[in-house]
Amino acid sequence: MERPLRRPKNLLASSAALGQPYAMRVLTGIQPSGRTHIGNYLGMIRPTLELQGRGESYVFIADYHALTSVSDPAALRAHITEMAVDFLASGLDPGQTVFFRQSAVPEVHELAWYLSTLTPMGLLERCHSYKDKTARGLPANHGLFAYPVLMAADILLYDADKVPVGKDQKQHLEVARDIAQKFNDAFGPVFKLPDPVIRAEVATVPGTDGQKMSKSYQNTIDLADSEPAFRKKVMGIKTDSTPVDQPKPQDNSTLLLLAEALGDAGLLDRLRSQMAAGGTGYGDLKKQLFQALWDHFADFRRRREDILREPARVEQVLADGAARARQAAAATLARVRAAVGIAP
Repeated sequence: MERPLRRPKNLLASSAALGQPYAMRVLTGIQPSGRTHIGNYLGMIRPTLELQGRGESYVFIADYHALTSVSDPAALRAHITEMAVDFLASGLDPGQTVFFRQSAVPEVHELAWYLSTLTPMGLLERCHSYKDKTARGLPANHGLFAYPVLMAADILLYDADKVPVGKDQKQHLEVARDIAQKFNDAFGPVFKLPDPVIRAEVATVPGTDGQKMSKSYQNTIDLADSEPAFRKKVMGIKTDSTPVDQPKPQDNSTLLLLAEALGDAGLLDRLRSQMAAGGTGYGDLKKQLFQALWDHFADFRRRREDILREPARVEQVLADGAARARQAAAATLARVRAAVGIAP
């Protein structure tokens, strides 16, 4: 059965409608480094939306971080807009969530500098993300190397209590905690130490080649794809050469992992049964997966079309969110400046 996308009461409500701060603040961000794909939605967007209403939620589009991989300014602007539209179409409610661009809160760079003065080089050298990305051919520049410091500033600037992360990002949150602790040891109790909320249900969403779905690997199934393009990508999922009449191996099957990540128990049971019995070819199995995925995002596509008709309202949502985020940022920086001896 399709797991419906949450529809807020007022899709483009002003974030000024947010009430008094909650006891718990949850923060998460996502890079606008390309088109939004199924892995982004299942691995990050959906779990983030499920936390709406459980605390004060901050969600930001990490455009500063995206500069480590996107060098085309027109493409970056398009990705930022698309990411905002896709979050709103997925069900983000500005009445419950502070939603903003990272770059609309320049205070994050000031905090990153303070944190960098206490961050050991060895701590950054051990970060696997830097090693993984340079191994895939990305330039070994300072921005990529210092990425965890800026991420720490993202988190600490807003006094986040909880930070939802995938298993592959857990190390960066640990680095943020280490940096915060070093700062507190040097200057007193300035920062909270945020706790991770591990997105265990969908730790890794596989792409069409079986690796983690990622724009870097060019193996994504994009949410805004046309039906022919969407179908072509699903039908192109890499499988083995098991004959039609033979049972299909199920361990690490991309088809089963995608069905499981989607949360469609009926589809998952059906695919498992047919793969175990034999007599069904991979083409037929992929057609079933395609239909389930396409139907699941039908409401998303309709909402997306509606939102695209009001681009000015989308910009207003982001502006309202940035105003609220800067209020929180100013309070944190006032504490930090006082602690280190920098005048207000």
